Formats: sequence, structure tokens, C-alpha cells
Amino acid sequence: MLKIAPSILSADFCNLERDIRRVSAADWLHVDVMDGAFVPNLTIGVPVVASIRKHTGMFLDVHLMIDKPVRYIDQFCQAGADLLSVHLEADHPTRIADALRAMEANGVKKAVALRPITSARAVLPYLERLDMVLVMTVEPGFGGQKFMESQLDTIREVRALIDKYNPACELEVDGGIAPGTAEQVIEAGANVLVAGSAVYGAEDPAKAIELLRTAR
Repeated sequence: MLKIAPSILSADFCNLERDIRRVSAADWLHVDVMDGAFVPNLTIGVPVVASIRKHTGMFLDVHLMIDKPVRYIDQFCQAGADLLSVHLEADHPTRIADALRAMEANGVKKAVALRPITSARAVLPYLERLDMVLVMTVEPGFGGQKFMESQLDTIREVRALIDKYNPACELEVDGGIAPGTAEQVIEAGANVLVAGSAVYGAEDPAKAIELLRTAR
């Protein structure tokens, strides 16, 4: 089933509760956490995720764009994340495995994320235990970037691996998603679409969400 996950990176942080309500028609809420080290930008941390959790029952899809994420897994789980994504590029493979085990111990859904520089096959050591793979279609760090069509091949490759080894695993795509690019990534095999500017930049976010749902 196709899921739409608006990214609050494009929301008005002075009116975050209001802007979360504006996308309540979506399936998930995508929360981008950036540390200024793994990516060249700073956003939010554990206290903001905990505050969001108090004000919405939406599924919180928390994307950790942070260095050595295992250090903070327990805290984000306790703050109310429903799913955590950690970047394979952010630590040694054994520490990524430790992060996934920590998610499992906390009862939170587990995902790994791939930057455009990373091969689809990098997910293989983890794939059978994952609930989701996130493929970035921009370089992580900033919203409003142009969709990288070269990543369609990576999406197709990840979809083939998921179908072979873990068919229940979701495939999420994040970066430059709008109705036109949504159609391309769905055709390539994605079933969870993250959209920031295309939703929050629209006059009617609910209508923008519906346009993404029907982009196929």
C-alpha cells in the first residue's frame, strides 16, 4: 500500500503543531534529525520529537542523519518514534547492527538509509531484519533539492533485493518528490514517499497529499 509521509523540515517551526495538523490526511509524519556533522545542517533533536509525540497520534518516521546514531537510539525511541532510519554511511557496520538491535529492544521499527553514493547491495547484511529501506534521491542535508533521476536505478535494485529476501519490508524514497517524480519512484518500486516542499509549499497541503497518492 502506498504511504505518504510529509517532512516537517519544510514546515513552519514556529507553528509546528498547526503544520502537523495541516498534514493529518497523510499516513506518516517524517521527522528529519540532522546534527551538523553527518550532514552540513542542524535541525531538531530528542526534545522536539518528544514534544511532537505529545501533540499527534500520527506514525512518527524519524530519519536520523547523524553521526554514530547508536548513541541516541534509546533516547529517540523513548521520545516516541515509531520507526527510526539510520544511515549506513554514518558508522562502522557493527555499530549499525548495534543500532538496529537497540531499536528492536525498544519495540521500534527498524530502517537503514542510503545516500546517493551508496550501492543498493549495501543493505544486504541487514535486509532480512529490516522493516524499511530509505533511498535518498538527493544528498541529505537540505530540503527543496532537485530529484536525482540516477537514483531510480538504486530504487529498482533495492526493490529487487527486498522482493527476494524480505517482501514485507517497506521501500521509502526521500528527496525532490512531487507528483511527476512520485510517478517515477512508484514505478521503480517505492511504496513510501517523503515530500516536504511539495506538500508544505502548496496552498492546500491535503490536496497536495492526495495528488501524490494518485501519481500513478
